[in-house]
Amino acid sequence: MLFGEIKALQDSKTKLIKAIQTRHIAHAQLFWGIEGSAALPMAMAYATYLLCENKQPNDSCGKCPACLKSQKLIHPDWHFIFPTATTKKISSKPTSQDFMVEWRAFLQKNPYASLSHWLAHIEAEDKQGNISVEESRNILSKLSLKAFESPYKIMMIWLPELMNLNAANAILKILEEPTPQTVFLLVSHDKRKLLTTIISRLQAVRIPQFSDKELAEILVEKYQIEVEKAQSVAFLADGNLNEALHLLEEVSINHFDLFRNWMRSCFKKDYKNLLQHTEQFSALSKDAQKSFLLYGLHISRETILWVEGASPLVRLRGQELEFVKNFSSFFPLHTAQTFSEKLNEAYYHLERNANAKIVFLDTSLQLTRCF
Repeated sequence: MLFGEIKALQDSKTKLIKAIQTRHIAHAQLFWGIEGSAALPMAMAYATYLLCENKQPNDSCGKCPACLKSQKLIHPDWHFIFPTATTKKISSKPTSQDFMVEWRAFLQKNPYASLSHWLAHIEAEDKQGNISVEESRNILSKLSLKAFESPYKIMMIWLPELMNLNAANAILKILEEPTPQTVFLLVSHDKRKLLTTIISRLQAVRIPQFSDKELAEILVEKYQIEVEKAQSVAFLADGNLNEALHLLEEVSINHFDLFRNWMRSCFKKDYKNLLQHTEQFSALSKDAQKSFLLYGLHISRETILWVEGASPLVRLRGQELEFVKNFSSFFPLHTAQTFSEKLNEAYYHLERNANAKIVFLDTSLQLTRCF
């Protein structure tokens, strides 16, 4: 992964590159950002630049032996630890080493992917991933060896918040006093779940989430998505590139028209049409149903902002903005909040496999009372 492959976030890139160029390399760093942010890609680009044999002013050269190995994730001085679970392949005490082939393929396909996608990739989606105490022994073992090719040894830990207590405590000493020329790169989506004793030993590097504009530009430039569709998906994904890609794969419905028509029927208390909407919603895939409710929640949020007089914060344009302006005239603040709660409840029940037809019909009836 090169810095140039990561769109936007130029300030973060510049700071990381400058730190290496001026030899201000912290021995233990925490890259943290929301799920779907560039936290992992940025840490990977940093590791690639650190190992590069012919560093350029703004990026790795991408051509030296170290860069070529880093791009394939096979550099002998770059080690990975990540959550695992038992599978048909590994039924007892799985470790990261057991899944390195799958891990390399997974990262090369989409380094923005989430834990649930990783577990699905190794066919362990019904399991709970974690980093076991065996991994801490592997860390100590690998770092006790001298570097093979590079001046540095890099230990990258993805989602350290999933370390069990024994594993976390076992690496405290080496985090504080690592072997010479060792660099720990921890990548977290929720640093609040890390032990304070771990956090106190790390230099935090916050990776901002993508803005709606940046996310839309990425979808247009890298994935050749139409501008209007990219803007709509970026709004729904709320800075999460992984979620944006998932929405593109799973959802082809027109959220705006569907939501607007549903709201009109609720407002008119047109129960015949509401039954038809219910049939229409229940015919969608589960992902499409959830993304539609998510869209409704986003519209509710923008409506609340408009009602509160915070129009500069509203992230809509065109038909959607006009709809929110008209929609807000029917909603005092407490009503808009109730409206959001009902959509949230519907999303909650769908996630737990409730009958979609019942969920949408019940939600429709409750929403008619909000007008």
